[in-house]
Amino acid sequence: MPLSSSDRAPLFAEGAAGTLKLAVYLLLASLAMIADYRGHYLARVRELAGTLAGPIYWVASAPVRLVRAGYGAASDRSELRDENQALRERLMLAEARLSRLAAVQDENGRLRELLDARTKLGLKAQLGELIDVDLDPFRHRLLIDLGTEDGLREGQAVMDAHGVLGQVLEVGPERSVLVLITDASHALPVRVVRTGLRTIAYGSGDIGTLKLPHIPFRADVRPGDALVTSGIGGHFPAGLPVGVVREVTPDDVATFALAVATPAAGLARSGEVLVLHDERERISGGGADVGELVGPPEELPVAAPVLPRARGEHARGAQR
Repeated sequence: MPLSSSDRAPLFAEGAAGTLKLAVYLLLASLAMIADYRGHYLARVRELAGTLAGPIYWVASAPVRLVRAGYGAASDRSELRDENQALRERLMLAEARLSRLAAVQDENGRLRELLDARTKLGLKAQLGELIDVDLDPFRHRLLIDLGTEDGLREGQAVMDAHGVLGQVLEVGPERSVLVLITDASHALPVRVVRTGLRTIAYGSGDIGTLKLPHIPFRADVRPGDALVTSGIGGHFPAGLPVGVVREVTPDDVATFALAVATPAAGLARSGEVLVLHDERERISGGGADVGELVGPPEELPVAAPVLPRARGEHARGAQR
């Protein structure tokens, strides 16, 4: 529906008077701009207006700043969390490597001690590694990674870098069972270094104790006396360290003395062992090969056996 002329709003509400006011305002603005451009008369006014408008701008931009600050804080928190996680993983890896390095250093130290012991004693020995340990009160056994394929046999002496450990009890193709000198069923001929007394050291079932019963009082065994293998029996070479006497007390009937010794070998700490071989044995990877027996060559005639002559014939031959 078309609007009438009375319904349409005029361009200026007051007609010609409004137009005149607008022209006056435009003229004053132009004069103010020209005056400011020429003489900089309104600089102070602009500074004051900028000062008054500063808080208004700050308040108006506050939501934007809050949003940006929250986003930055969340982003920084996420980055810090990821960085902390990465640093924690690197720290755990470094600690694991350090622990492994310490274990390798300890293993190298033990191997060096074993090598020094073998060189110092001048014995033929094979290095074996422990696979399993059985240290219950009734049996002290170890399992090593050597067997008949490595030339082992039952009864061979076993030691570590500090002293006698035990001997081979059972031999398999690739594994062998050792019985420790502290096993309740084991007995070891020993000699007291200071006095030369020969006796037997029995296992007590305690990993840190050897018993030497039935020692005469006149034998003069004292705490601190060193014990070595006596060589009797043939399984243990003479002179290997066995232990140190810890205590000497009378037995139950006060007839003999009972000595208690501490083993020299690290029975509960050894990770590698030395299996000793007789000097007459030849150590090889798969054991010593025994050659076949060879008889006389076929081209050499075998002399006929000479039968003894009768006594009468021998006498007649003597008369001739």
